[in-house]
Amino acid sequence: MENASLLTLTKLFFEHNLDAAAQILENMTEDDAVAVLKSLPVSLAVKVVKILQIEYAAALLKDADDQFLDELTSLIEPQILASILMRLPTEARAKIATRISGQLKDKVSELLDYPVGSIGRTMSIDFIALKHDLRVAEAIEKIRMLAKSRFPFSYVYIVDDNSRLVGVLNMRDLMLASPDKTMEEVSRKELFALHCFTDSQDAARELAKRKYFAAPVVDSENHILGIVKAERMIHGVQEETTKDIQQMFGAGKDERVYSTIVFSIKKRLPWLHINLVTAFLAAAIVALFEGIIAKMTILAVFLPVVAGQGGNAGAQSLAVVMRGIVMREIPKNKTVQLILKEGKIGAINGLVIGIVTSLVAWIWNGNPFLGLVIGLGMLVNLIFAGLAGASIPLTMKKVGIDPAQSSSIILTTVTDVIGFLAFLGFAMIFQDLLIR
Repeated sequence: MENASLLTLTKLFFEHNLDAAAQILENMTEDDAVAVLKSLPVSLAVKVVKILQIEYAAALLKDADDQFLDELTSLIEPQILASILMRLPTEARAKIATRISGQLKDKVSELLDYPVGSIGRTMSIDFIALKHDLRVAEAIEKIRMLAKSRFPFSYVYIVDDNSRLVGVLNMRDLMLASPDKTMEEVSRKELFALHCFTDSQDAARELAKRKYFAAPVVDSENHILGIVKAERMIHGVQEETTKDIQQMFGAGKDERVYSTIVFSIKKRLPWLHINLVTAFLAAAIVALFEGIIAKMTILAVFLPVVAGQGGNAGAQSLAVVMRGIVMREIPKNKTVQLILKEGKIGAINGLVIGIVTSLVAWIWNGNPFLGLVIGLGMLVNLIFAGLAGASIPLTMKKVGIDPAQSSSIILTTVTDVIGFLAFLGFAMIFQDLLIR
């Protein structure tokens, strides 16, 4: 009876004084806090977890039993759940992840799956965030408690009631502040934060420009997710850049300068075979028009011009779309619209470049119809280059292949084949006017 009354009293206290109760909970030992949390109705426990510091909420849920996790995770918002999972050790994260299913699992996975090359992949979750209405004396006590089992730090981040970043506090300001002042009053509001989807190279440049050794990482709603350190960023940028370059050209992303010969051959040889097949395909297209080339050898001079321009135009589209994929700027329902847009850009560029090329060919050879043929070939090739540059990475992503994996090899094949086919095809059509 006494125990039941105590549980009822605890429940009423949390219902009517949620913020105060949460602060008391954060000052308890983890075992005691878990016991209190489990004694509450699940709907109330969810409200408590939402206003606890994310790090502390993660510590409480780390060793919670399966039944409690099942009930809790089914009611908590995906954003908060994803933030908690990020702060858990691998084993505990896997344990909780198995309790999540359906749409909630998809939403949480999306939040945790940061784009390749973004700072979300390299950020550290070792930081301290305090509520904006916490008093200086309470903050110092909490920092002392956390510092015993945590990491060295120089900054404390201040968040509002919705865990949004609102300020930053350094230790000097904290030590000199009056004990009864709040974090909001003593923190600095001039914030510099990086979005979690920010490209690592851009983030490294921003940190270097400001001479910061670290910066907070936030999501689209300004919830703090972690921090990035300048030293780690520089190393990460160097590593990611080399991986991207290697993948784009068919080398293994795990290959290093001093990898064994066998390992390097194993990674490179398959893509060289693919490249060889595509080269033979382009050669086969040229062979189909061997007769017209034999009659008018000047056509062979312009073949690399058509192919080169197509490759460059396609690479421009590829770069833009790859960035869009990385930054998640491309909604699923707008992929066709994006491909068509790149095709239109290719058509406009093809028309302009085609006119310039046709005039050069006319002046060079003295035959206006040669200019017409190469101009039309250039137009067709640049249209397909734009379409291919956009559709290749999007298609690779849709079928579950890393878009960075040798996209350029496939693109080069398309632009070479289409360029040769269009140019030499128009030469066949106008051959009576070309050979006079």
